[in-house]
Amino acid sequence: MKKIALITGATSGIGKATAEKFAQNNINLIITGRRNERLMSVAADLREKYGVEVKTLNFDVRNNDEVEKHLNSLEAEWRNIDILVNNAGLAAGKDAIQSALLSDWEQMIDTDVKGLLYVSRIVLPWMCERKRGHVINICSIAGKEVYSGGSVYCAVKHAVDAISKGMRIDCLPYNIKVTNICPGAVETEFSMVRFKGDKEKNDATYRGFTPLTGEDIADTITYCALLPEHVCINDLVTMPTAQANSGLFFRQ
Repeated sequence: MKKIALITGATSGIGKATAEKFAQNNINLIITGRRNERLMSVAADLREKYGVEVKTLNFDVRNNDEVEKHLNSLEAEWRNIDILVNNAGLAAGKDAIQSALLSDWEQMIDTDVKGLLYVSRIVLPWMCERKRGHVINICSIAGKEVYSGGSVYCAVKHAVDAISKGMRIDCLPYNIKVTNICPGAVETEFSMVRFKGDKEKNDATYRGFTPLTGEDIADTITYCALLPEHVCINDLVTMPTAQANSGLFFRQ
């Protein structure tokens, strides 16, 4: 029987790349996202290229009513989720805490922390009932360190780090794996979103070195997801070779 994976934020970047890697490994998919046109396009492409079943759920993880409505609408067979990838997340702004926008803080907290919790709260009981499953939370090096202009983003990713550890403990009696994946600099839509479309700031973020790609992290996620049943990678930090920590890069 094919495995089923649920991936949030699957319309671009790490989420989209992970959906493709999973499809290559013959895993059926539930993919979610806010941008329905992109979501449908990704699903159609995966079905055509890999012959897997793909169900799309168009909602915003920040809205718990939408999360509950869409996930609880899944047919019984689709609730047998083997892998949950909590990927939906973002950074908004890079201002000092005394001058940052409250709306940026709320967007990050609601997406990166509350969204992850809303989705997990629905899916985990299904996994516990079956006594099997694997939750993969996409954190960040920002969940391990703190840097200038990143206080609240670092705070929400520290929360993801803590939630992953707590989830691993709580789910231990139910044979559920929990993996916390913390990438360094990954060139996706991340910086364009953070800097609200400012191309110069986006380009400067990745100038002079080779960053990770969404596909690199998708490879890491897939490796963790396909390990033997008795093996769980609890916590994993992965960086570009040219990055030593959240703020130190070797740029040429």
